[in-house]
Amino acid sequence: MDANKLDTFSKDAISCLPQEVLGHILSSVPTKLAASTSVLSKKWRNVFALVHNLEFDDSDLLQPEEWEVKREMFKSFVDRTLALQCASPIKKFSLKHHILEESEMASHVGGWIRNAVERGVLEMSLILKSNCQLSLPCALFTSKTLVKLTLGSQLTLGDIPPGVSLPALKTLFIDSVFFTFEDLCNVFLPGCPVLEEMSVHHEDYEGVPFCISSQSIKKLSVHYNFESEIESMPGMSFEAPNLVSLDYSDYALEEYPQVDLESLVEARLDIKYSKIINRPDLTGLIDGISNVENLHLTPASADVISRCVKHGLVLPVFKNLVSLSFGSGIKRGWKVLPYLIKRSPKLETLIIQGLDGYVGDGTKHLLQVKVLHVLGYGGTAKDLEHLKSFLGGVTECLELVQVEFAEGVTVDDDTMLQTHRDLMTQLVGVNCKAQVTFFK
Repeated sequence: MDANKLDTFSKDAISCLPQEVLGHILSSVPTKLAASTSVLSKKWRNVFALVHNLEFDDSDLLQPEEWEVKREMFKSFVDRTLALQCASPIKKFSLKHHILEESEMASHVGGWIRNAVERGVLEMSLILKSNCQLSLPCALFTSKTLVKLTLGSQLTLGDIPPGVSLPALKTLFIDSVFFTFEDLCNVFLPGCPVLEEMSVHHEDYEGVPFCISSQSIKKLSVHYNFESEIESMPGMSFEAPNLVSLDYSDYALEEYPQVDLESLVEARLDIKYSKIINRPDLTGLIDGISNVENLHLTPASADVISRCVKHGLVLPVFKNLVSLSFGSGIKRGWKVLPYLIKRSPKLETLIIQGLDGYVGDGTKHLLQVKVLHVLGYGGTAKDLEHLKSFLGGVTECLELVQVEFAEGVTVDDDTMLQTHRDLMTQLVGVNCKAQVTFFK
């Protein structure tokens, strides 16, 4: 069969597929490409109406050359695309758009959002950048079908309308969205009764939520990365009694007035020290996570906790903690590790994030630990001495030692074998297995 006949056969084979299948195929390609098929024939116009994923992005238009012309072309493209689809159901709607003035929201952007809501959208992503305050359509806050919502970025919202009702929303991602004071927790979240996962990221102090309050969320990520205004923050509170997983990154604050996390199972803390608040108080935060089973502390967190202990912080008993991941680059941080282990009677697994800055007395560390996992091992003589020091106080409880070489470290079979021998020599007389793993 020659090339022309084969090409014709392929086209016919695709055209013979059921419209539902063709619609599914077009839903997996960029919207601009999918929309171009509508000019082929009336059949393909009908097929395009079945496309259930729509993605519109004007970020590549933000160039000085013929900018206004391109923006008008983008608006026309979105309008035509939505008109071609009429009222067909939609699963995903994504819009990345730079809004120059508030009237744009009222004139066209709001209409695009309402169109998606009226068509029963399940997932919506609105990445709207603007220098002016915007009010999102009321329809967005009363969708009965919306399951996942992403809002961002550098977006300043006006007052959220009362009566928020999102009965199906389970996942919420917020990236640099500035809410009117307490609108997020007092107006928005109460209208999301089945919300399970929430992520809040901010690079600026303005409009940042000082409290996350929800009775339903189970997984929460809060990443704040601004330092200059932290002295103005009235502390940070978490009121989420059913939360299971917390990932919290921030600068250490003067207080954490209310932390209700009684169901917490795992937590990752990345708390950084700032000279702006010379004596932060982590008491509320540490007490609030004391039910945790798996705890990951970054080196920055170890440093801050150690500072707070020096100034009077009494660590609570971590009565359920079975796995602790810990690292520090300075002596002060390592000093808090024995204290943490002593306050964790059920601790079985200790994960050490590198031994570069390790200083301390290993005899105090591994009293009840069964598994020791060392990450980021460099294989140097200094690393080996640190590891030997750390293993200096092993007991019969220790069952397994794992050493994982750092990514990028050149490791040959001889190095692996020698490391294994060194571990076994250190652990002689102890019923323990030495396992060495590494990244290639």
